[in-house]
Formats: sequence, structure tokens, C-alpha cells
Amino acid sequence: MNKIKVLIIDDSAIVRQSLENILSSDPQIEVIGTAADPYIAAKKMQENAPDVITLDIEMPRMDGLTFLQKIMSQHPLPVVICSSLAEELSQTTIKALEYGAVEIIQKPKLGTKQFFEESKILICDIIKAAAAITPKRVSSFRQIPKKLTADAVLPKSKTNAMIKTTEKVVVIGASTGGTEALREFLEVLPPDCPGIVIVQHMPENFTKAFSKRLDGLCQISVKEAANNDTVLRGQALIAPGNNHMLLKRSGARYYVEVKKGPLVSRHRPSVDVLFRSAARYAGSNAMGIIMTGMGDDGARGMLEMKETGSFNIAQDEASCVVFGMPKEAIKLGGVDKILPLEKIAAEMLRECSKHN
Repeated sequence: MNKIKVLIIDDSAIVRQSLENILSSDPQIEVIGTAADPYIAAKKMQENAPDVITLDIEMPRMDGLTFLQKIMSQHPLPVVICSSLAEELSQTTIKALEYGAVEIIQKPKLGTKQFFEESKILICDIIKAAAAITPKRVSSFRQIPKKLTADAVLPKSKTNAMIKTTEKVVVIGASTGGTEALREFLEVLPPDCPGIVIVQHMPENFTKAFSKRLDGLCQISVKEAANNDTVLRGQALIAPGNNHMLLKRSGARYYVEVKKGPLVSRHRPSVDVLFRSAARYAGSNAMGIIMTGMGDDGARGMLEMKETGSFNIAQDEASCVVFGMPKEAIKLGGVDKILPLEKIAAEMLRECSKHN
């Protein structure tokens, strides 16, 4: 099997070396070169075309956004933005997703052995997901460290007992390609739509900027969730990066719990954790939606939701950037309907209206 060829573009020699070490540790990935700025990168791309580029935003001579626009207009290929956690850069980084970047990774930094291992898993998986977006490329992905299930954060309930209410709550999971899919979905929702809780795989800090961007585009309110936030009609709560988010219930009030924990299904936040909590605390009052993304995060949790009476929707293959997460949920039998992205919002509203 051919290795995924990666070109690293970053003005920091330390970041270039760190990324090269991380990516080279995966037998499916080959770093074919590094570049300190886009001009050097352009020459190297002519000599050896990469499958995926990692791109810094702030660089000398030409900034990353300008170079990204040139790539996507001339010779499109998967670009993963490698950014620091600086607050002032987060909005610019989110803008890169609008320009065609497929994912965001956090710049590697010094930390514990556990931190390094988690970073390696997340970064290598994102590079593989990006490579899978190229239509002519077919990859099979080996399973590296053992994947934890939602048991690591929330044990499975032994009872399906649930107090009935008329209030519906919608839980959504997405990964690669999900930022734009969520925008399209949320933009068409009316101000009185059911409360929505979302896990989008994204590094910490960027979820805040992503939420602000959506809040400015949508009729509904969109915010990065904080611990104990109430789930309200006309509002979407997005899990903060690097934190799991659970749906909880106190009487008739739904709220979210934001907490740390290990990677679950190779992610934090994990869709499986959110979906399992919805199965436990909302049951048939919940609706699940799983969107574009690589891997299988959310598949088991969605099946648990279906088993407790929820109605579940999966995005179809044609409208997905990567048909991984929906495919696995469908395969497990947790999905009631498979729909193109543009039809999911209407179906969600129609299904929820049956219970009002």
C-alpha cells in the first residue's frame, strides 16, 4: 500500500521537526519534505506532489490564508491547518475552513508522555482523514492503540426507565467536513427549533471561534457550551474542544455536563459519549443526527439511542466529505433514515413536530 505523502509548511523549525517526528512514527505516512514558507513549499510541490499539506497561518513572505487560496484555485488538494491556540488566530483559522482547508490540528508542544501519545493519535488520524478526501485515493487504516468506548466516561445504563415529557432534544455528531455541514444545517433552522447539542471534532479554543461564527450566520443562537448550560429551544450548544460533553436531565430540564476524560473512540470530545448520555437521560425524547466524518465515533452511541426509542438520521454518502461515521452507524443498525445534507433540517423539524 502506498504511503500518504505529506508536506509540512511552517516557519518554526521546532514545529516542523515535531510534526515530522509525529507523522513519521505512523507506517502509513511519509513526510516528503518540510518548508519554512509558501515559496519554498511551491518549489518542493513541483518536484514531488504531496497527498496532504499541513499549513501554518502566520508565515513570512506569504501568509497561510493567501497560499491556501492559491492552492485551492489552481491545484486543489487536502490542506490541514496547523495552528497555535492563540485567541487572536482562532477566527483566522476558522476562515481557512471556508477557503477549503479540511481540518485543523493544534501545533504540537512539549507535554507528558500521555499528551504526546494523544496528540500523535489525533494528528495522524486527521492526516489520514484528509488523504481519504482525495477521490482517487483509497486507504485502509490500521487500528493503532486500543480505542476506549464511552464506558470510560459514562457506564451504560441498566434500565431504560424514562419520565416522559413533550420536549425534544437533538444531539448531533460530526468530524471531517462537519464545520461546513453544520453551517448549512443550522443556517436554515427557525428561531423556535428544538434545543440542539453538538459534538464536532475540533481542538480546544477553535470551538469558541467556530460557535461565534455560526451565531452570526444563523437565526438560532449558537454558543460554545459551558458546564451546566440549559438546553433551550432556538439554541445550539457546541462541545468545547478537548472536553467531553454529556446531556443530563433534572426534572423537565435538560442541561449539559462538560468534563475531562480519556480519548473515547479516539476523540475528545466524543460523539459516543454524547449519544450514550442522550440514550440514558432523554431516551425517546431525543433525536440523533450523525454527519460526515472519518472513523466510527458515534456509531455505538447511536445504536444505544435507537434502543431507547430515539429517531436517528445519518447523512448520505453523496453529500459527505468522508462517509465514515454515518456508514458505521448505518452498519450497526442505529439509523432510521439516510438523507442528503440539505434535507436533514426539514426532516428533523418534521419528526420533532409529531411529538409537540
